[in-house]
Amino acid sequence: MRATTQPIERNALLAEANNIIRQHEDYLDGMVATDVEQKSHVLVFRGEFFLDAEGLPTAKTTAVFNMFKHLAHVLSEKYHLVS
Repeated sequence: MRATTQPIERNALLAEANNIIRQHEDYLDGMVATDVEQKSHVLVFRGEFFLDAEGLPTAKTTAVFNMFKHLAHVLSEKYHLVS
């Protein structure tokens, strides 16, 4: 798969991911990707999940999970991380 994807550095990928997040119709204030990792051919994004004081998911958690899943789908087809 790497033959068909472009190499990209972590900071550049996070910048593009956060741009996609801000422009998405399901954007919520505070939604941001703070880290990304390459797992085989999939880019896995991480960030705030809006947990409550007890560490349990809130209503925003599902939206964030879905956004990170969207980023993984869209950006894994285009890029792979360079070391």
